[in-house]
Amino acid sequence: MKLQEETDGLQRKGGPDRENWLPVYAAGLSTFCVVTTEMLPVGLMTPIADDLQTSMGTAGLTLSLPALLAALFAPTVVLLAGRIDRRRILTTLLLLLVVANIISALASTIGLLLAARIIVGLCMGGIWAVAGGLALRLVPGRSIGVATAIIFGGVAAASVLGVPVGAMIGDAAGWRFAFAAMAVFCAIVLVVNLCALPALPVHQSVRLSQFGHQLLNRRIQLGLAITFLFVAGHFMAYTFIRPLLEVVSGIGTQWVGLMLFAYGAAGIGGNFVAGPGAARRTGATLLCIAGALAAVLFGFALFGNSALGGAVVLILWGIAYGGVSVSLQTWMMKSAPSDIEVATALFVAIFNIAIAAGSFAGGRIVDQFDLGTNLLVAGILPSLGILLGLKAQRLATAKVD
Repeated sequence: MKLQEETDGLQRKGGPDRENWLPVYAAGLSTFCVVTTEMLPVGLMTPIADDLQTSMGTAGLTLSLPALLAALFAPTVVLLAGRIDRRRILTTLLLLLVVANIISALASTIGLLLAARIIVGLCMGGIWAVAGGLALRLVPGRSIGVATAIIFGGVAAASVLGVPVGAMIGDAAGWRFAFAAMAVFCAIVLVVNLCALPALPVHQSVRLSQFGHQLLNRRIQLGLAITFLFVAGHFMAYTFIRPLLEVVSGIGTQWVGLMLFAYGAAGIGGNFVAGPGAARRTGATLLCIAGALAAVLFGFALFGNSALGGAVVLILWGIAYGGVSVSLQTWMMKSAPSDIEVATALFVAIFNIAIAAGSFAGGRIVDQFDLGTNLLVAGILPSLGILLGLKAQRLATAKVD
């Protein structure tokens, strides 16, 4: 009950006196922009590997490398930013994101492409961490929850739409044009933020001791562990979704982009189903997601060897994973209502460590064995998450949720 009272108190305090929604939407576009850039190689993995004459596992580093750096940079930027105006930090990182996409579009070797993806990792960690605390400065206390949902809605939308958009553009004009188009989009978002965001000064810096305190928080520890299992298991398999659809399911290249759009639509549906459920019963929602993720990963290995089977499981996969971000973010915010910026930085860090670990491990398994074996191994992680989901549900029943 104490945790709920602290959450209610957070909703009543802080923020300006009047609604200020245009900057909120601009911040949501920023998170959409950077997460879409991060996810772009997933739908382009096959043509990237072919064009740059590298293995599928090595091409997978275009996802795992920026994710790892984002994990390192997210808490670092919160600590080092001090009292620097958050508008300046956000727009500078968006400018770097434009540069990274341009370099990616022009890359002639896998080494140069990975160098560009290092810049993406820095932008990813910084933008996501900074954006997590902007709602408090942009809207009155009564609207903080809605504003946070909009800002993190950019993350959810990018996670489910970034891959199919990249695949469609890549199929139509080549993978380099996909990165070039992303550079243009990032430049537009930069201009929008320069025009829409007010000055965002910070009057109190985050201290290292706050991170130490939250790392000792049992609910935060549980949330971080569940995040790792869900996200690592998902990306072990999803990093190679294009070859899975083409090689395992036998779906023609011309249909891959459409299938990934169907996945994205299913993911948005999953987000809207899980969001209200997580607000009321966070632990039970996480338990359901754990079971669903394990089922679809094992299900693809068992039933994905046909076009129909692969399509059906892919849509169910989208529904299952679509609820991951909103449910886990809800758990983290409820677990540390007075330290949301710190909780968000820790969440971003473990989320991206899981992306890096999952995609890297998946690449090694694919290179050493095959895509089917990778699916079976990936399904083990959310299966373990079921055990932690049961613990989260017990905490919810004890009214700490």
